[in-house]
Amino acid sequence: MRTRNSTLYLFLLTFWLIFIAPNSSLCQNKNALKFNISFPSQIHPEEITGRAYVIISKTDKREPRFQTGYTGVPFWGKNIYVLKPGEDVVIDEEVFGFPLKSIKDIPPGEYYLQGFINIYTEFKRSDGHTLWLHNDQWEGQQWNRSPGNFYSDVKKVKIDPSKNKTIKLYCKNVIPPIELPADTKWIKRIKFESKILTEFWGQPIYLGATILLPKDYDNHPDVFYPVNYIQGHFSLRAPHGFRSEEPEESNRWARRGYEFYQFWTSDSCPRMISVTFQHPCPYYDDSYAVNSPNTGPYGDAIMKELIPRIEEEFRIIRKPYARALSGGSTGGWEALALQIFHPDFFSGTWALCPDAVDFRYFQIVNIYKDKNAYFTAHEWFKVDRPGYRLTDGNIRFTMQNENHFELAIGDKSRSGGQWDIWEAVYSPMGEDGYPKRIWDKQTGVIDSSVAGEWKKYDLHLYLKENWSKIGDKLKGKLHIYTGSMDSFYLNNAVVLLEGFLEDTKEPYYDGAVEYGKRKPHCWGPRGAELVNLIADHVTKNTPAGEDNSKWKY
Repeated sequence: MRTRNSTLYLFLLTFWLIFIAPNSSLCQNKNALKFNISFPSQIHPEEITGRAYVIISKTDKREPRFQTGYTGVPFWGKNIYVLKPGEDVVIDEEVFGFPLKSIKDIPPGEYYLQGFINIYTEFKRSDGHTLWLHNDQWEGQQWNRSPGNFYSDVKKVKIDPSKNKTIKLYCKNVIPPIELPADTKWIKRIKFESKILTEFWGQPIYLGATILLPKDYDNHPDVFYPVNYIQGHFSLRAPHGFRSEEPEESNRWARRGYEFYQFWTSDSCPRMISVTFQHPCPYYDDSYAVNSPNTGPYGDAIMKELIPRIEEEFRIIRKPYARALSGGSTGGWEALALQIFHPDFFSGTWALCPDAVDFRYFQIVNIYKDKNAYFTAHEWFKVDRPGYRLTDGNIRFTMQNENHFELAIGDKSRSGGQWDIWEAVYSPMGEDGYPKRIWDKQTGVIDSSVAGEWKKYDLHLYLKENWSKIGDKLKGKLHIYTGSMDSFYLNNAVVLLEGFLEDTKEPYYDGAVEYGKRKPHCWGPRGAELVNLIADHVTKNTPAGEDNSKWKY
């Protein structure tokens, strides 16, 4: 026998199911806008693990995949696991995106759409962890350009998130392999599999270098030369942008490369060899040239495999006084770190706008004391931390913008972006084998225990703790340059480092720290000016008994 309460309950339940539930937000969500992305067996007969994206734009002047960025068009990304050909991955309103968090935030209108699939590789590492990451295809960890990845044709569609609509995007196009530029009289390239890194990652990992030879190199077979090892992001271009063809006047970067060619091939240019490294890793276009639990022994591979290979194949003076380092931004940090961590091996470093050299100013965050990376908190409100500024102080985007952009590209530090590689290099490994987060990628809340583990890569702290051991080996070797209005606020950490260096005694560091007044990111000596500085330094520091006249023809 039913009670009055149970009868009332059944009545209310029936009423909700018939009249309310069909109009509830839950049911509306099931029938709302969504995107279905798939790929055909003709281009890939096997299942795929990776990440799928849908990208929208108001213009088709470029494909939408090329319009993403910190200030770019909206896109949404979702992990895919063993997706078979013909199966759909669904991008719905629950999928995180940037700069619009959800597809339900798309304003009604007409858009150009594109689907994309970023393929991950299974890495069975020597530490026992199995990871899924994008394996660089010598494109420099650019997911939207990486050979082997799939993309759809661009599709023009009317979108209204409030209406029930499923839009299918068929990723039938495959990005072709990278074609390495051919060697020339001036420019040579090497690429080889690293035994050290392949053993760690459980997949073939490659190292490479692009070598710019001096004038009349072939005409002086008995001459050995000083070398400038240039650090920086992955590129197959020649060192210093060297190019022998005169470009259009409007192409500023190509014009600089041609002007450098005119200098390099002139009688006044010091004869030396310039080299750029290629060492992309599964997290970024560059490994940061150090050993790390997450990225592996890239420091060892560069010092024990790459540099010896270069110096065996080309006539380089294989002595410390003739090896100089330089680089800007990422390369600035690497040029400084390589000199500091290998003080006996190199003759000096010219580090331009280096990434944070003191983590009390990790850009503008003190990772050791601040609670949140994205905001400065006050009693009644909070202020967004800027990520990029113009020299007049105007802000282009915030730290939260940058990190949310990366999160939409990939979780677990898999975006191939700047903040994620810092995390991969500096952080300890998590239980799942991926890097531990320095802060929550959504909220910006800093993990102080992870921050403490970063100290071993804090260059200022390392110098301070080890100056009594390595100071004599670094005397006269450190040259640092930054704009006083560095776009990423990197000048602040340099100021802290300069304070320490200027106070050094026994020995005094006897180097240089210079600031470009109101100059932005990557201010400092380049091209002909840098080459002359290095040549003068090598000449000045040539040991007694060494003949440096031969390369001065």
